Amino acid sequence: MQQKGAIQIIEWEDLDKRKFYSLGVFMTLTTRITVYPFSLIRTRLQVQKGKVLYSGTFDAFCKILRAEGMQGLYRGFMVNTFTLVSGQAYITTYELVRKYVSQYSPSNTVKSVVAGGAASLVAQTITVPIDVVSQQLMMQGQGEHLTRFKPKPKMVLAASKRRLTFGQTRDITVQIFAADGFRGFYRGYVASLLTYIPNSALWWPFYHFYAEQLSLLAPSECPHLILQALAGPMAAATASTITNPMDVVRARVQVEGRSSVIETFKQLLAEEGVWGMTKGLSARIISSLPTSVLIVVGYETLKRLSLRADLIETRHW
Repeated sequence: MQQKGAIQIIEWEDLDKRKFYSLGVFMTLTTRITVYPFSLIRTRLQVQKGKVLYSGTFDAFCKILRAEGMQGLYRGFMVNTFTLVSGQAYITTYELVRKYVSQYSPSNTVKSVVAGGAASLVAQTITVPIDVVSQQLMMQGQGEHLTRFKPKPKMVLAASKRRLTFGQTRDITVQIFAADGFRGFYRGYVASLLTYIPNSALWWPFYHFYAEQLSLLAPSECPHLILQALAGPMAAATASTITNPMDVVRARVQVEGRSSVIETFKQLLAEEGVWGMTKGLSARIISSLPTSVLIVVGYETLKRLSLRADLIETRHW
């Protein structure tokens, strides 16, 4: 008999891969559409000096909406959709590394830490060039004076939003390459790894830990998916708080064109003190909460829908 508190984890070998990938793309895109505005707000808050533009997350949301409209909250989104590739790479790496580590350790914590870190390494290698361009686009509008690169003003673009979007992307991409070469697209790569590898390595074990603790407290008939949906945001808030200082440094390195993570960290600390390390934290947590709920509910549901036909009757949720 299964003990109370034990949540069944669907492993890689239990999945129908065709269903898993086809449904996974839709889940990832839906999640990104939902949380993108908060990612944009977080970037602007982290890059601004002090509070010259916005006093906080809500203030930034209102000012951007008022000055730039809904389109302003989705600047750079079309470019960012290319990270769908990295999302699938992340999922695949996580599941495969988890399966590999299970040969050497039965500990769910060990499997989660190693697989989460490895998945983030692969995903960031794909994502950073996309982020470098999309973050420059995020800063256009009210934050354009804080960026190194700006799209060329073209009067013909006023007649076509589509041409405006891709025209700006082309201008920014060409300027980055002209100024820094191919290396410019990997500016902040080390800072990204120092931010997202720990974040991912922390999120998964905290997620499983909180889910197990909640299952011990909840009635035995409580659906596991509800407990997992609560555990996801708790894990995200924990991991985001721990790794936020490096996220601030990463944003400044990529947007301002800095080359040294250590010097950027020192300057931030000297100019804005310890509180400077918390910039964008509320926006990051706010964006991570629905993201985590969507990811957990979507990912766990995705795995259940992708379960091999011969295993469906053996699993109880």
